[in-house]
Amino acid sequence: MRYFFHRLKLRIIWSWAGVAHAYAEEYSFRSWVWANLVSGGLALWLPLTSGERGLILALGILVMAFELLNTAIEQVVDYISTEQHPAAKAAKDCGSGAVAVSAIAAGAAWLVVLVRLSTG
Repeated sequence: MRYFFHRLKLRIIWSWAGVAHAYAEEYSFRSWVWANLVSGGLALWLPLTSGERGLILALGILVMAFELLNTAIEQVVDYISTEQHPAAKAAKDCGSGAVAVSAIAAGAAWLVVLVRLSTG
């Protein structure tokens, strides 16, 4: 059991090291963090149902998770080679596309929630 908790502690340390690195080095990740602080604040302040609030918060967190994965893809591709290659471009573009699609999902959720609020 001690081994389990030791490994758990290490996994938490490594995970937060990745988040800290992305926040320190990646403008896009910092932008999503701040956008989600605003979005989350609004979700908590507006008269939303618990389901709407949970959806908004979860989708915001998923956008940041995809940005972390995109950063990981970019780091690995850049480490392997600095040469231009179609496969490297495709990998980076797909990672960026995942962020964009998740952001569209979060935006769509906000749109539906705001329409419901306005029609009351």
